[in-house]
Amino acid sequence: MKIYPAEKIREADRQTIQEEQISSADLMERAAKASYDWLVKSIKSFQKIAVFCGSGNNGGDGFAVARMLCEKGFQVFVFHDHSKEKISDDAKINLDKLSGTSVDLRDFSEADHFDFAETLIVDAILGTGFTGKINKKLSKVISALNKISTSKISIDIPSGMSADLPCEDTEEIFKADFTLSFQFWKRSFLHPECGKFAGNIQILDIGISKKFLQENDSDYSLIGEDLILKIFKPRNEFGNKGTFGKVMLVAGSFGKTGAAVLCTHSALKSGAGLVVTQSSSRSSDILQVSCPEAMFIGAGNWFVEKIYLDEKATFGLGPGLGTDELTEKALFFFLKNHIKPVVLDADALNILASDKKYLLFIPEKSIITPHPKEFERLFGKTSNSFERLELARKMAELFNITIVLKDHHTQIITPEKEVFYNVTGNSGLAKGGSGDILTGIITSLLAQNYTPNDAALLGVWLHGTAADLAAERLSHETMLPSDVIAELSSVFKKLNEKVTKKL
Repeated sequence: MKIYPAEKIREADRQTIQEEQISSADLMERAAKASYDWLVKSIKSFQKIAVFCGSGNNGGDGFAVARMLCEKGFQVFVFHDHSKEKISDDAKINLDKLSGTSVDLRDFSEADHFDFAETLIVDAILGTGFTGKINKKLSKVISALNKISTSKISIDIPSGMSADLPCEDTEEIFKADFTLSFQFWKRSFLHPECGKFAGNIQILDIGISKKFLQENDSDYSLIGEDLILKIFKPRNEFGNKGTFGKVMLVAGSFGKTGAAVLCTHSALKSGAGLVVTQSSSRSSDILQVSCPEAMFIGAGNWFVEKIYLDEKATFGLGPGLGTDELTEKALFFFLKNHIKPVVLDADALNILASDKKYLLFIPEKSIITPHPKEFERLFGKTSNSFERLELARKMAELFNITIVLKDHHTQIITPEKEVFYNVTGNSGLAKGGSGDILTGIITSLLAQNYTPNDAALLGVWLHGTAADLAAERLSHETMLPSDVIAELSSVFKKLNEKVTKKL
């Protein structure tokens, strides 16, 4: 699914109106009906609804939704600014339609004395067209609503939030439990500074022009199941272990053998034909007992002192590796003498960050998987996640690598500067070892002849989807990285069923 900036979304609306020869008010009615349908299906515990409407088209959506809810039998209160003289034409049409209904119209100021107990609050104050600074009256309204303890829903976007820019004054952003977004995700929903205000995102289809979607590209996309099904390769029934690639992991050191175990196990569970792990000799017993299907090479006593080259293998380096001076020298020697794409994570990235000249020796088309702090050590500080992403786009192009920028919504940035946001996964992954699993998955896919971009996209999606299944079974709090590995079986099974279904 493509992600467009606010101006492109407005262009999509205009093209839809032109192609279908409808009015903008008709499209607004369609959006309101989609919101109404979702609300009626979802708000079983509420009969009393307070809709807060601004003077623009987002307010028009709110007026229309309020009318429909009232006609359905809900007790509806609409709060808006009675003193406002300027109101958009389409909003005025829908405000006028409230005449003769039982909707209770009130001024914003009356909200101070309103009893919101057992009342659903619907925010339709400011939409995607909002820019600049919120006036004092609206700021006061939003601040007051945020303090009320009841369920809250935003229509299209939480008031005060930009669709495309970082959230600066968070005191002036409506905090929703759900956001009903029309047709598209907004980039701001996918960044931690802003996404926390949007709550659970529901994308509502309002029939935007298919021609527009076909003709308008975007550098930003969402990883959807349709993309994953195009990437995924069903297993060749006539293949052998050589067909499915050889993975060579360089991971673990004394006290961090668990990272190597998790990485090895996840590489095996992701379909690699052969997995070999280079680690400290002190880790050998644990590795061979934990992962009997893998092979082991002692590459040092307490930590990795030498990396054995194998040009037939696909390397994944970093989990639990440590940053000893001998390990650093071994990694630098390896990078200077290995030309195939590799996967670099964790301590491999920390070693690279210790001397920026090492970055020049990363093989082209490699994949790096930094979390925000690792990225900062590699490429420098940024003010927010939006700036970090733009810097990642520049670095991916400069070094001709794929960057997996780990976050709540992980971003995959290609050397072509394309960005793919992943929306699978959950807070249960916020545990040590989760990144080690991802390294194993991506390295395994790269060894199976997926392109670096596809290995990163599919790997991140598999990792998050397996985590969602683990959380559903166990809870976010109690799920472990090893539980995520176990759920990979279910994810692959479902993928195969969808891809190979013939009838």
